[in-house]
Amino acid sequence: MSEQRQQPIVTAADGSFEAEARSLAERLGVPYETSVPEDATVLRLGPDGLALCAGTYELRADLTHMLPRLTQRNLATEMLVKAAKVRGDRSKMFAVDATAGFGEDALLLAAAGFQVRLYERNPYIAALLADALRRAKEEPLLAGVVERMELVCGDSIRELPGMTPAPDVILLDPMFPERTKSAAVRKKFQLIHRLEEPCADEEELLAAAMAAHPRRIVIKRPVKGGYLAGVKPSFSMSGKAVRYDGIVPAERKEPQ
Repeated sequence: MSEQRQQPIVTAADGSFEAEARSLAERLGVPYETSVPEDATVLRLGPDGLALCAGTYELRADLTHMLPRLTQRNLATEMLVKAAKVRGDRSKMFAVDATAGFGEDALLLAAAGFQVRLYERNPYIAALLADALRRAKEEPLLAGVVERMELVCGDSIRELPGMTPAPDVILLDPMFPERTKSAAVRKKFQLIHRLEEPCADEEELLAAAMAAHPRRIVIKRPVKGGYLAGVKPSFSMSGKAVRYDGIVPAERKEPQ
């Protein structure tokens, strides 16, 4: 599967979704087609929501599979939740996921009590995420959590500096090459890479996060990957698959 960035084609699974699919294509500024070439990158709208498709493979943003991780017992063991821990009442805290992707990490923060603003600059990924959030609101066990999540289709690098109020936590997850041996996961990342390149402006991203004056910046990295923009973190937490690096800006360090 080619990883060349492509403009997708929007289509509908059947006629009952055609009007909505045409409206989506118009909003995204991409073609709507009733039939598409086999090698095309396609956003297909159907009864199960919006899917990113290429050939026989399809990928759908889905938050319902995260439900087992959202129990209070399991949340307490999540490395991201530990890395994002700051003093105070989380229900009154504001977190920003500056590189939202499919929203799974933001969901963990929202389940932990944060109000979360998600930024996704790629409009096609944002459309898939918006559809996942819409479907999640229809799931009783997720609806309350998703209400604490606000999606913005935009570039966080432009929005973060001087943000008011200053976020308590900023999460950065620049997309990095997937090295897993799982064929399914490799295909997932290959398909996403058709639409969005891995982050090439790490320095700008970190500088923008620092300029927002958060209490803490949490950065998701490969276990053996280098530091984001070469900046040594205040602390790190490592698991089998990922590492979380935390930066605590000097002007907003936690009181002892």
